[in-house]
Amino acid sequence: MTPSQTTEKDYVIRVHGEPGAIDALAWNGLLAMQPSPTPFLRHEYLSALHDSGSAVPATGWAPQFLTLEADGRLEAAAALYLKSHSYGEYVFDWAWADAYRRHGLRYYPKLLGAPPFTPVPGTRLLARGPAWRERLVAAIGGLAREARLSSAHVLFLADDDRAAFEQAGWMIRHGVQFHWTQDAERPIADFAGLLARLQRDKRKKIQQERRRVAEQGVHFTIHEGAAITEPLWDFFYRCYTLTYAAHHSTPYLTRDFFAAMAATMPEHWVMFVARRGVAPIAASLIAVDAGRGAAWGRYWGCTEAVSCLHFEACYYQPLAWCLANGYRRFEGGAQGEHKMARGLLPVATSSAHWLRDERFAAAVADFLAGEGAGIGQYVDELREHSPFKADPAGR
Repeated sequence: MTPSQTTEKDYVIRVHGEPGAIDALAWNGLLAMQPSPTPFLRHEYLSALHDSGSAVPATGWAPQFLTLEADGRLEAAAALYLKSHSYGEYVFDWAWADAYRRHGLRYYPKLLGAPPFTPVPGTRLLARGPAWRERLVAAIGGLAREARLSSAHVLFLADDDRAAFEQAGWMIRHGVQFHWTQDAERPIADFAGLLARLQRDKRKKIQQERRRVAEQGVHFTIHEGAAITEPLWDFFYRCYTLTYAAHHSTPYLTRDFFAAMAATMPEHWVMFVARRGVAPIAASLIAVDAGRGAAWGRYWGCTEAVSCLHFEACYYQPLAWCLANGYRRFEGGAQGEHKMARGLLPVATSSAHWLRDERFAAAVADFLAGEGAGIGQYVDELREHSPFKADPAGR
């Protein structure tokens, strides 16, 4: 697919209809330069989503990847999509779309900047410094205006990206996730050490939940990187699809996507398999970045119901693994106050929004101002109910 092209005074702006049209080494090199890179913006990850049929025009994700080049060198880039719906984003704007519809206006297609189906904060603007970041923000806005789109949205921003959008006049929306972060001053050595830091009632509940799983004859095997065999991927994918079936919905990701991950990014995955005897009955999958000491809870599923198995597979096993391997952060994914009782604390997230219609933009700005104040109070209230003891020494 031939990219569209615009020439500015000193650089060229191109819009690509597929990630494969962009040089992978140049893209990944630019990503590695950013303050907050994640594996989910790697060229391999985005290409796998496209090539597997998971994030393509037929599923409502039409790539509009933006690149800025000067003298043949990639200076800035962003993974953008034309969206025909709001599924798979985790920053909800259904009410905005409904308001447009009720006023006889089209909300879709809209422009979205985020790795599909991946609510992980991190770099969204790949740029060689502040000047190129500023030009990239302008180019994203220009793309939305030229196509006369209703709106543009860039989700789960790193701080430097958020500041760039805010400076350009975009509206900022705040949300909350729950992350575990290692105590830099008094590091926790293992899961027993983590339990010791928790308040007595939280510690007792976790111990009860873990004991309940063990009493049902369940144990876990852990498989890292290339040690995740094809049969394990097959079993995991069966579990993954069963989770969606239980909620009467359709999986976002195809089996081919995970095959591509096994082939091109194996070092970024760890699988926890629950077994009764030798037979697998559940699996959870986390993504990892060993260099940055970060891990992300992603997917899980089971073939039979076992009390408390979800907590063991998705929180306790990954947290124990992170502690044993010197990781400094574990992100539990979108939403979920119940994660606080498992040692994950509230963290503010942000996204940037531009709406072409000035009347709707003003209404949304008023809404976001009120919502932002409410989010701030909510986070403050949550932090007042920390599951950890006030004195980390346990006194």
